Amino acid sequence: MKANEIRELTTAEIEEKVQSLKEELFNLRFQLATGQLENTARIRQVKKSIARMKTVMRQRELSVTN
Repeated sequence: MKANEIRELTTAEIEEKVQSLKEELFNLRFQLATGQLENTARIRQVKKSIARMKTVMRQRELSVTN
């Protein structure tokens, strides 16, 4: 998901997506540890998506306080 798409979401929706991505990341790491993970690049994609969403949330926090 691109940053522009994330900015169109509400803060609550972003928080929900971050939570679901964290669960997916946990499952991916579990699969990696057990040797069942086929697409190892997905871990990196999920981590970057979480970072993008947290960045947008932080930008909103800073813009509200200024």
